[in-house]
Amino acid sequence: MNLFKRLFKFGSAEAHAAIDKMEDPIKMSEQAIRDLKGDLDNSLQSLAEVKVIAIRSRRETEQAGAEADDYKHKAMRLLQRASSGELEQEEADRLASRALEQQTQAQSNAERARGERDKYDRMAADLEYRIQDLRSQITQWENELKTLKARAKVSSATKKINRQMAQIDSSSTIATLEKMRTRVEEEEALAESYGDMAKPTHSLDDEIDQALGSSGGSASLDALKQEMGLNGDGNRSDKA
Repeated sequence: MNLFKRLFKFGSAEAHAAIDKMEDPIKMSEQAIRDLKGDLDNSLQSLAEVKVIAIRSRRETEQAGAEADDYKHKAMRLLQRASSGELEQEEADRLASRALEQQTQAQSNAERARGERDKYDRMAADLEYRIQDLRSQITQWENELKTLKARAKVSSATKKINRQMAQIDSSSTIATLEKMRTRVEEEEALAESYGDMAKPTHSLDDEIDQALGSSGGSASLDALKQEMGLNGDGNRSDKA
């Protein structure tokens, strides 16, 4: 219990120092919560045992009270029989006196059992209050531990990113990108050069044939022009 209080009193300098020395505060906090849950189980068992004693004391009180009333009624009946002549007065007085003695003993037992019942009822009520408080604290600490674990994850990730960013040399990165850009441009120029070299070339015969074909035209084209009444240069002739 004391260990867990040290873990969660974050406003205390001693608690911060203790946590800083721990190899893994989160695991130790989880273990502390498990220990508290074990204490809670033990407290619940103790509460059940106290309630059993309280219930037994209550039954003893009721039983002793009933016995005291019964002995009182018996003593009254004995005296009534002596008064009616059914029983000798001396014998009735003797038996009634013994009955009253038993009544007194029963009443004493009832008072003792009642005192035990009240004591164990108070103990049970106090244990129930403490158990409820312990449950509330465990829930609070579990929620706080969840929050701390989430914050620890975010802090670790942020620290990692910041460390990586701090290790980045911007001038070196820019220089590397410039080198890469120059290399890509050279590769593109080389590729274009190879493309030009791969284009098909025309031989001298191809060029001669091309010149003759464009100047002479074809017979079908001349026939079509004549049909349309066009000159060789594409203008309409006077005959049309």
